[in-house]
Amino acid sequence: MALTIDLPSDIEANLRKRWSDLPRHALEALAVEGYRARVLSRAEVRRMLGFETREQVDAYMAKAGVPFDYSIEDFEHDAATSEHLQELRRR
Repeated sequence: MALTIDLPSDIEANLRKRWSDLPRHALEALAVEGYRARVLSRAEVRRMLGFETREQVDAYMAKAGVPFDYSIEDFEHDAATSEHLQELRRR
């Protein structure tokens, strides 16, 4: 899908001075705000921005000042994984 934004030419020129790749900058801003508002998932942001890994998304969001979205389900999963690995080491 293509998205078109109509801007007055002077505003467009001013923005292009600051961000030469204005369409990419707009896409990145949309991805950041979508993730921040919990409208977009990490996987959707990865696809939108063409990243190959979750880690790239996490690094990008950290650079953009977006806090890491770590749910209680993520915590419980990580805790269970940790317990499982500790049990394997004891054997």
